[in-house]
Amino acid sequence: MKEYNVAIVGATGAVGEEMRKVLEQRKFPVKKLKLLASAKSAGRRLTFKRTGVTVEELTKSSFKDINVALFSAGAQISKEYAPHAVRAGAVVIDNSSAFRMKPDVPLVVPEVNPDDVSWHKGIIANPNCSTIQMVVALKPLYNRSRIKRVVVSTYQAVSGTGKEAIEELLNQSKSVVLGEKKVELNVYPHQIAFNLLPHIDGFLENGYTKEEMKMVNETRKIMGDDEMGITATCVRVPVLISHSESVNIETEKKITADKAREILKNAPGVEVIDDPENLVYPLPIFAANKDACYIGRIREDESIKNGLNLWIVADNLRKGAALNATQIAEVLLERNLL
Repeated sequence: MKEYNVAIVGATGAVGEEMRKVLEQRKFPVKKLKLLASAKSAGRRLTFKRTGVTVEELTKSSFKDINVALFSAGAQISKEYAPHAVRAGAVVIDNSSAFRMKPDVPLVVPEVNPDDVSWHKGIIANPNCSTIQMVVALKPLYNRSRIKRVVVSTYQAVSGTGKEAIEELLNQSKSVVLGEKKVELNVYPHQIAFNLLPHIDGFLENGYTKEEMKMVNETRKIMGDDEMGITATCVRVPVLISHSESVNIETEKKITADKAREILKNAPGVEVIDDPENLVYPLPIFAANKDACYIGRIREDESIKNGLNLWIVADNLRKGAALNATQIAEVLLERNLL
C-alpha cells in the first residue's frame, strides 16, 4: 500500500494529540509524521507507532514533501500557513473556522457529503464539532423526509476550549469541594465548576454567539439546503469530554419514533442507545474516547404534526475533530485524490 507524509499543525494541543492517536488507531498509511507547533513546544518528543517524534516549530517552509496537512491550531494560524502548505503540494484538512464558509472550500462530514471532497482546491474544511455530530444524525432522517426546521440546544464539554479549560474545570472543582471562597478564572469569564455558561464564543449583533451561527450556517452548507430553518443555543457545561445535544426537528412527511430508530440503527457512524424504561440513553462519559455518534431519547414531538426529539452525544475531540479529519483523508485516499 502506498504511504503518505502527514503533518499535524497544532500537534501539542488537545485535538492535535487526538489526531496523532486516531491516525495510529485507524492505521492510516503514514510514511512520515511531522509534528508542528509553536516555538515554545518545539523539541518535545511525542510517540507515534512506538517511535519518538520530535515536535518542530511551524514555519512557512514546514510542508516540503507533505501529502496531507491536518491543521488544528486556530483560524489565524490556518489563514497564515495553510496557503503555504497548499503551494508545497499538500492537501490541507483544516479544523478551524477559517475556511468553512468559503464557497470554493468543501465542508465535509464523510457520512453525510463525501462527494464534496472531489471539488477541493487544496483545502477541505472540518466543520464545528457540534455541527458534525448533529448532521450525522440528521442526514439519514433527511433522506427519508426533508427537514424543514431544527431547534438545537448544546451542552458542550470544556475540552472544546482546550487543555487550559480542562485544567480550569478540575482546579475549580477542587476549590469548591474544599470550600475555598474564591475560584481562579483564567479561561472562562465565570466559574465553570458546578455551573453552566450559556455563552460559547463571542456575541454577535443578532444576540446569537458565533458558535450558534456556525451551527446554523455550516449545517445548511453540509446538507445542501439553504432554506432549512435552524436555531441554536450553545451552552458550556462542566463535563471534560463529549458534547451533548437536544435536537428537535420538523419534517415535511411524518417519521414515527419507531421508524426513526430503524433508520438511525442502519445509518453510518451512528449507534442508537434508546431504552428509557431501563434508564439506558447516551451519556458523555460513555461516549468519551469512542468514535460513534450516540442517539437516544427518540420520541415524537406531540406539539406539532411531524416532529421528533433526539438526544445526541459524541466525543468532541474524536468525531467532533480528529476522527472526522482523518476520515476525510481516508476518503481522499479511497478516491485516489492524494
